[in-house]
Amino acid sequence: MSLEFEKIEKYWKDKWVENQTYKVEIDHSKPKFYILDMFPYPSGAGLHVGHPLGYIASDILSRYKRMSGFNVLHPMGFDSFGLPAEQYALQTGIHPAVSTDQNIKRYKEQLYNLGLDYDWSREVRTSDPHYFKWTQWIFSLLFNHYYDISKNKAVHIDKLIENFEKKGNSAISAATGETRQFSASDWKNMSPKEKDDVLMNYRLAYRKVTFVNWCEELGTVLANDEVKDGLSERGGYPVVKKPMKQWSLRITAYAERLLGDLDTIEWSESLKIMQKNWIGRSEGLQMFFDIEGRQEKLEIYTTRPDTIFGVTFMVLSPEHPFVDMITTEQFRDQVGEYKSYATSRSEVERTSDKKVTGSFTGAYAVNPVSKKIIPIWVSEYVLMDYGTGAIMAVPSDDDRDKLFAEKFGLEIIPIIDKSAYPGSTSKDKEGIMINSGFITGMEVPDAIEAIISQVENMKIGNRQINYKLRDANFSRQRYWGEPFPVIYDKNEAAHLLPADELPVELPEIKEFKPTTGGKSPLATNPAWVNHYEGFVRETDTMPGFAGSSWYFLRYMDPGNNERFASEEALNYWKDVDFYIGGTEHAVGHLMYSRFWHKFLYDLGLVPANEPFRKLVNQGMIQGIIQYMYMKKEKEKGINVFVSATLVKDAEREEFTRIPVYIAFVSDHGAQYPYIDRVGIDKFREWIPEYSNAKFVTENGVYQDGKFSGHADFDEFRMFTTHEVGKMSKRYYNVVNPDDVVIDGVSKFIKRFWSLFY
Repeated sequence: MSLEFEKIEKYWKDKWVENQTYKVEIDHSKPKFYILDMFPYPSGAGLHVGHPLGYIASDILSRYKRMSGFNVLHPMGFDSFGLPAEQYALQTGIHPAVSTDQNIKRYKEQLYNLGLDYDWSREVRTSDPHYFKWTQWIFSLLFNHYYDISKNKAVHIDKLIENFEKKGNSAISAATGETRQFSASDWKNMSPKEKDDVLMNYRLAYRKVTFVNWCEELGTVLANDEVKDGLSERGGYPVVKKPMKQWSLRITAYAERLLGDLDTIEWSESLKIMQKNWIGRSEGLQMFFDIEGRQEKLEIYTTRPDTIFGVTFMVLSPEHPFVDMITTEQFRDQVGEYKSYATSRSEVERTSDKKVTGSFTGAYAVNPVSKKIIPIWVSEYVLMDYGTGAIMAVPSDDDRDKLFAEKFGLEIIPIIDKSAYPGSTSKDKEGIMINSGFITGMEVPDAIEAIISQVENMKIGNRQINYKLRDANFSRQRYWGEPFPVIYDKNEAAHLLPADELPVELPEIKEFKPTTGGKSPLATNPAWVNHYEGFVRETDTMPGFAGSSWYFLRYMDPGNNERFASEEALNYWKDVDFYIGGTEHAVGHLMYSRFWHKFLYDLGLVPANEPFRKLVNQGMIQGIIQYMYMKKEKEKGINVFVSATLVKDAEREEFTRIPVYIAFVSDHGAQYPYIDRVGIDKFREWIPEYSNAKFVTENGVYQDGKFSGHADFDEFRMFTTHEVGKMSKRYYNVVNPDDVVIDGVSKFIKRFWSLFY
């Protein structure tokens, strides 16, 4: 007797939909259980096997809890704003909204086939205006609040303005980027634009000039992990560090709470450690060094003030504002060339590369404690966005400083005797001070306190708590994202649109290609930009993490047009009891969601301090990632790919690796995978930026559909290089669950059926 599982499956899945079996409402007679999967981005490739890995686990637990008497909320939706849909629009002309809807339809069909117990009546899409109206509204709240350190919470900006009007800012305890002190009289005499600039230094959502990874060809800012060897991961275009006016979120104001509250949630210790390391709390000393012949002072932050007598040089980030100012004429060209090199490198490359580079500015600083004159250098290993963008270099007690000193012949002064501490490293705060003036003979912890006291008595610095965590960049120069509810007057002062004018929807545009000069495609619609007389709209859009930072709240009450969720729904569902997702989101989505939630908690809009009570990581499915080697430098404006067999170890720094769709690769998974002529043509069609690229192999060269070589074109072999890594659409190495999961389940059921029939 055969099992007609296709008929049985379809019958019951249709019944579930027809009867709304998994639809849930508030029911105070039952305990609630809110279980949630991280919602997917609906790409054209559909689900991959990593999605069901977590979804099936949550389905099992959800059904168990429901049968155990719980009122279970198990929703699903789509993180539907994103760059891939816009890139697809550039290639095909199909509007991102259209392709996104098509992709969601496919995703839902696949999820339906898996038979999961989702309550589809609660579906949310971050690109739906009914949804992103509330994303824009939350941004407006962030804009209108600052962080009051004395109250340890967000407070409305009007309270800050009241204080400015009465006392200025001298008595203000707030998370701020403001360095000036001003009186009530000074505030009163400021112009509206000057007041706007001051308030931007306090707002939780603020606009400032920041250094970003700018890709002119793609016309947008790229994240650090989207940059490889100074080129964009997609397209292989040059990327440079560029100062741009960007919106940011002051997540650093919540650093201490984000850190401390990790103890209140049931997450894996490894994931907590990832967040703790990303926040990077440290206690140290803020200190100022005089610059010879100048009034300006160099600010540094150090966790090791005990090493002050071992400082033999200073290093500035290439983006530091003092670099051009202090560089002497003798070294100006050299420093300028070095800055061009350093700004083409990503933050990851600059901090992880073992290569030592730098340039002397010709300027000197004065050690404020020892009074020793020390040279000031510029090097890429110092980042502008971490600390102050300047360091005091102690080569005897810091490995990176030591490599730098050895490379450029700079003095190294031993300052700590660790002979009594076998196995101690430079990172350990232990040992006896030597060659260190009045702290010689002290243990390191005592020396740290002695130097802090001395510097504070000299009034040249202060004890300070610092965080590695940086404020979150919140601007993208793209079309397919949430528009900002912001307009600017003739003085470029920012004004929020009123809540009754939300949502601000995306306008229709003819060309999705980003404009030059850092403007998004929205700038190409002048009627939309200049809609308000005397004002212009913000043309940047919000990043992908905007909509995903609060989506779990909207599931509680998705049809509410008056509020992001009703008070009743929020108080009943409260928080997510069980959240399933990957560890790759530890310092992105999970950090931002906690920040947004704590902010809403401060305003009394949500009942819980943390959004996700328990978090489980479903593990990571690995796959083989295939790459082609591409030269970093173009030849006559043409990208050049070289077969992996021709790239020598000594030449690898001249190349970047471009990930390739595994379907184009022959012998995928073997020792020597390659792409044949058919695969190369598919690759050229797949990424139009490489349509005229040159492909160099052992057999000859292929370009523009023509092969010139000493062998038959059928023998064309473009060998790839490969490694084992995460199975991800980003690396084009995913397997569709339709091909493996459903087949595997059907085999299992048939085998089980055969035990009885």
